[in-house]
Amino acid sequence: MINSYNITVRAAGCVLWRRSPVDGALELCLVHRPKYDDWSHPKGKLKRGEEPLAGALREVEEETGYRAVPGAELTTLHYLANGRPKQVRYWAAEALDGEFTPDDEVDRILWLPPTAARARLTQPRDRTLVDELLHQLHLA
Repeated sequence: MINSYNITVRAAGCVLWRRSPVDGALELCLVHRPKYDDWSHPKGKLKRGEEPLAGALREVEEETGYRAVPGAELTTLHYLANGRPKQVRYWAAEALDGEFTPDDEVDRILWLPPTAARARLTQPRDRTLVDELLHQLHLA
């Protein structure tokens, strides 16, 4: 018998960024999930047979309302979630057009400068992705 707790949950997401419409400074998008009361990068579980990059872009649009252009793949994070192993693949992604609409899964988003985004992220593991994005954009 297969123990479902040994099956890795596959997920994908993006470190979503844009240039501020006010001053052109770099901003990162964080999502607030009321179920966990946390701030994170947009991400979610992959659908059966879904390619990770396609899933990452789908999750970004579902959670933030923004379409995105993917850039470099970032570090894949591995951790336990509800006692199960979870693997989340991430990409840098530049936000295009969009408009956020709150729902039960994500009730707020924030566009923050990188330093403020690092401080707001709930999980320390997510902070390393900010540093990696800055490196990819040649800003670190």
